Amino acid sequence: MSEAVKTWSTPVSAQESRRIPCVLCGGEVFKPALACEGFSYVRCARCGLIQMNPQPLLREVRFRYREGHGENYLAYEIANEPAFLDLQERSLHDAGFYRLEESLFSQAEAPAVLDIGCATGALLETLAKRGWKTTGVELSVPQADYARRFRGLDVRPQSLEECRFTGGSFQAALASHLVEHVNDPASLIREVRRILAAGGVFFITTPNSAGFQARLFRGRWRSAIFDHLYLFSVKTLRALLEQNGFSIEKIITWGGLGAGIAPAFIKKQADRWAKRLGAGDVMMIRARKSNG
Repeated sequence: MSEAVKTWSTPVSAQESRRIPCVLCGGEVFKPALACEGFSYVRCARCGLIQMNPQPLLREVRFRYREGHGENYLAYEIANEPAFLDLQERSLHDAGFYRLEESLFSQAEAPAVLDIGCATGALLETLAKRGWKTTGVELSVPQADYARRFRGLDVRPQSLEECRFTGGSFQAALASHLVEHVNDPASLIREVRRILAAGGVFFITTPNSAGFQARLFRGRWRSAIFDHLYLFSVKTLRALLEQNGFSIEKIITWGGLGAGIAPAFIKKQADRWAKRLGAGDVMMIRARKSNG
């Protein structure tokens, strides 16, 4: 069997870290989960969330995307931009984003969307052309600069919490392959809820640690990388969203086998069944801001 191709990541290095309680349940007992090359993950004994623990300090994580490897990350995103945009648009379609768009555009004022971790701004540019009022957040300064300079977009080179948007500013928020990178995903989700308008919708995408590929490849899984501090399953991400003020409306997964792992006809069947069974390599959850 061919090796799974890893997602791009900053190089493994020795970094200052600290032990923290589980972000989902507060548990402090962890069991070994995945052994990777040069690092490892543990699983919370109480809720099952897979995580790096001890966890790199916030300043270490930010250094990776700003001063450390920002230009390399930019090159990776530009090289893969068409494929990434296609996947984002197809998953948004499956999750009902464009039906939401139709209802919002029936109102007098154009709706506002925030893309958190917007990379080079390809999706934001597409949404702006569709009539959305767009804003982006991107911690990687080279990528934020690219989006502003070459696409004319409003992209903030900060964390979401640092932006201090006015509460209720956005009708929709997107976060594609972001939540697994941040030190405190619960804080991120609470801030998304605060800045969404009443009834606002959050579309969140991340690798699925309970998917077929994750179970097959374990520590060699392409999403078990140094930059991913958390590896969510549908169960654990759903629980985190519900704990922090969201109701779940739809869950989709996709991706049965990575390109090059198996012949095309086998990959096609694996992809079809993984999506049908909810065992895909990547998941998107559509969550609505709850009342109260």
